[in-house]
Amino acid sequence: MTEMYTNFFYQLRQEGVPVSITEWMTLMEALYAGLANSSLTGFYYLARSILVKSESYYDQYDLAFQKYFQGLETPQDLLDLVSKWLENPLPPREFSEEERRALLEKLGLPDWESLKAALEERLRTQDSPHHGGNKWIGTGGTSPFGHSGFHPGGIRIGGESYGQSAVKVAAERNYRDYRRDETLGVRQFEVALRGLRQFSTRVDGAKTELDLEGTIDETCRNAGKLKLVWTRPRKNAVKVIVFMDSGGSMYRYADICSQLFTAVHKASHFKDLQFYYFHNCIYDYLYLDASCNSRRTIKTADLMHNLDSEYKAIFVGDAAMAPSELLMVNGNIFWDMGNDEPGITWLKRLAGKFPHNAWLNPIPEAHWDWIHGHQTINMVREIFPMFELTLEGLDRAIKKLMVRK
Repeated sequence: MTEMYTNFFYQLRQEGVPVSITEWMTLMEALYAGLANSSLTGFYYLARSILVKSESYYDQYDLAFQKYFQGLETPQDLLDLVSKWLENPLPPREFSEEERRALLEKLGLPDWESLKAALEERLRTQDSPHHGGNKWIGTGGTSPFGHSGFHPGGIRIGGESYGQSAVKVAAERNYRDYRRDETLGVRQFEVALRGLRQFSTRVDGAKTELDLEGTIDETCRNAGKLKLVWTRPRKNAVKVIVFMDSGGSMYRYADICSQLFTAVHKASHFKDLQFYYFHNCIYDYLYLDASCNSRRTIKTADLMHNLDSEYKAIFVGDAAMAPSELLMVNGNIFWDMGNDEPGITWLKRLAGKFPHNAWLNPIPEAHWDWIHGHQTINMVREIFPMFELTLEGLDRAIKKLMVRK
């Protein structure tokens, strides 16, 4: 395995693409078989098809490809000249498997720096078209530069893929919306929230749902004559309570919080759903709307008294505030809503009341230890399991919420 390809392997790992050694060796075998068509564009698609297991990693792959292979494209002012060299190409030459293997053994796979240096040297010194050869930019031969020929470590210039290099395809980052670590949209929220399902036993209600297994069993017992069996439908027994921060520091995350709000309220599979708001931290009162109107509140103690501990509690907020807001009596930023006990006391009570809990933080996890407010973020993390508000983070939070205690 050459240094060129080995370093690209580590670049993919660095960008978070989960590439295994087995997949990498499969790519090497594909390259030996000439499946990349001796072009960077061909290598781009071949490597992606083998190494990337989910479209959610396409964007990380594009970033790795762009960083590693950038600078390979022919300078713009040479494109016209190179195009002239490639006019009137030879017909595409077919190479047998034996010829390909022989060329591979003879030529090998060049390292990346040597390949770039060779291309730069050709562009400086070549002054006319060359076809069917093994050195200059041309067609139909075994040169590493050109098209319609074969070289195990070459770069296609021109041909069917002319006009857009693989690096440029990667730079477009067409798959950024498929990343699992991107913040969510309403549809993605809805799909993720389906994980909050815990079906009840079939003990109540009319038998209105077809029992497929029972129908098959009874039909077999009935000598193949169809006999339908009906059963009571199971319903989702999960109850959810959401506490959402609508404080000033959350304004920058208003869009994502709005999407979550919409998705949660569109979800119809919960046995019960309750939604409450707070400003930076939870104190004696919770708000019934996002404006934190002091005339529309409910006592936190009453809420805890009225609800059972089976609710899955989801807290959404940046947890970034002045330490006094979390630790002090009357630390509430609203003077008219003074608190007799510190906010951290109420958070601990809620965590004890609702043991199935998770905190979703829109601040990237990599910033939690140094961003402004990191002291309170880490204090809250000691009370609740905290997850970044991304698709992957929400998946992990839901798995945590569904663990039986």
